[in-house]
Amino acid sequence: MTRSLRVAVQMDPIESINIDADSTFALMLEAQARGHALWHYHVRDLALRGGRVTAWAKPITVRREYGNHFSFGAEEELDLGSGADVVLMRQDPPFDMAYITATHILEHIHPKTLVVNDPAEVRNAPEKLFVTHFPDLMPVTMVTADRRRIAAFREEHGDIIIKPLFGNGGAGVFHLRPDDPNMNSLVEMFTERSREPLVIQKYVPAVRLGDKRIILVDGVAMGAINRVPAAGEARSNMHVGGRPEPTKLTDREKEICAAIGPELKKRGMIFVGIDVIGGFLTEINVTSPTGLQEIARFDGVHLEKAIWDAIEGKVGGG
Repeated sequence: MTRSLRVAVQMDPIESINIDADSTFALMLEAQARGHALWHYHVRDLALRGGRVTAWAKPITVRREYGNHFSFGAEEELDLGSGADVVLMRQDPPFDMAYITATHILEHIHPKTLVVNDPAEVRNAPEKLFVTHFPDLMPVTMVTADRRRIAAFREEHGDIIIKPLFGNGGAGVFHLRPDDPNMNSLVEMFTERSREPLVIQKYVPAVRLGDKRIILVDGVAMGAINRVPAAGEARSNMHVGGRPEPTKLTDREKEICAAIGPELKKRGMIFVGIDVIGGFLTEINVTSPTGLQEIARFDGVHLEKAIWDAIEGKVGGG
């Protein structure tokens, strides 16, 4: 693509990001290197009126300089339907009603303005529910709020994982061993705080060897890192102490990617990160996947280039 695109980035405050880890920052650097113009805005700056979607947005320049990684221009009311070619929907979950509302608003402009990932499909594919469409690839899993079913599941499988259905970043994930007396209290705590069901999953001991994050671009697996949990931790998320390490895809992981890739492409999911533990698919992350910079450090592969190739192809009619 030769023409410059106008790219609006819907994200959390850029002031607080880690420029060595943030995938949105990598995407912005690559867009800028290709000559695309960038704007930054927060979800709360969106407005929908008469079918027109606007945001209070600031032109932004980014650079890999610690403590000086961005500069803003003057704030303006940007028409995302007529004044932008691409919107990167990159705010972090939780996948709550605010997140869902943002997808409804952005649906008014997509695909005339390309939203990455497709907002309607993001809404229809929350990470821990979308994966249940591929039961043969998953660990044994149940989604329920019913205590009797949870107790029976634990009786059957012993070691289990309990986690909130719409949580993120490893928050609220508990590993319960067969002799752990806290299950009832834990379920009570969850149900008092939320009306949502829980995800109950058979514990996969191979998580001690790592939770593999695999990046798929337009349905094709292009890179991966392994995230090893810290000692005494059941979670491998990097911001709770998980250690990233280089890795290669196994035959089983290639099989998983081949099985889900066509569905991701059909749904307009350009940038997806899946999680695989011990040969089992556990999550399909479509909201704000991460891992680009870690893969680049280990393998020298900059997947943000492949993502922008895919975006430019679609904006250009591909």
